[in-house]
Amino acid sequence: MPHIQTSDLNIYYEQAGSGPDLLVLNGTGADLRKKPNIMDSPLAAHFRVTAFDQRGLGQSQKPETGYVMATYADDAAALMSALDIDKAMVLGISFGGMVGQELAINHAARVSRMALWCTAPGGAGGASYPLHELDNPPGEVSDDYLATMMKLNDTRVDDDFIAANPKLLAAARAQRDMSAFEHEPYFAHGRTQQLLARAAHDCWSRLDRIACPVQLMGGEYDGIAAPQVMQAMATQIPDATLRFYQGGHMFMLQDGKVFPDTIAFFQQEIL
Repeated sequence: MPHIQTSDLNIYYEQAGSGPDLLVLNGTGADLRKKPNIMDSPLAAHFRVTAFDQRGLGQSQKPETGYVMATYADDAAALMSALDIDKAMVLGISFGGMVGQELAINHAARVSRMALWCTAPGGAGGASYPLHELDNPPGEVSDDYLATMMKLNDTRVDDDFIAANPKLLAAARAQRDMSAFEHEPYFAHGRTQQLLARAAHDCWSRLDRIACPVQLMGGEYDGIAAPQVMQAMATQIPDATLRFYQGGHMFMLQDGKVFPDTIAFFQQEIL
């Protein structure tokens, strides 16, 4: 398995494709062992894609401490150095978009351009939904929790829709099933600490320090990274464009235009 040791973290990563470097920063609870994932997307047909399990998740080290957003960004920069990637395009997804903001601010020379999907700046600009406040005890995935998440993921979904489509609840349960990994040391700790780092995220007053071109992309029916929050971000980042798509928090799986638009944005770096 491809692991690499940085100065303070053992990181599991994957690479696919060839061409210009694209670093992907995944979202809350992401584990590259769960398939399909971003490595199965069309991106690797155009770029050399690098994705990794963030600290406390998946097959990366799960330390007791260090779970603050700036450290997640430092981890990404350290991975790039260890892989001899001086500079890369960056795709930040949800929580990964928060990490991407910190990366572009604190390690500006490492980021050539950045796409931010369904994310938030925190602070006065607005935060993502406080997922750490949801009642979901470790080892349990209740129907109530799944229903709440389905409605947050797409605000068009309501209780009547869920009742009429029981297979969707089953699919959501399968997608969130991490029972194969829950025995791992610090499994729950790493995931909890990530949620707390997410809750404390605040780049709002520093967004004007992002110097690279940024494409903000979100879902019109996202109840986690609300459209108005992404609209606020677009006013603060100097070189930003904003596009909304037909879908919720997982709009990239709901609207077929998302990947072509993202690829086209990154290919502008090559032209």
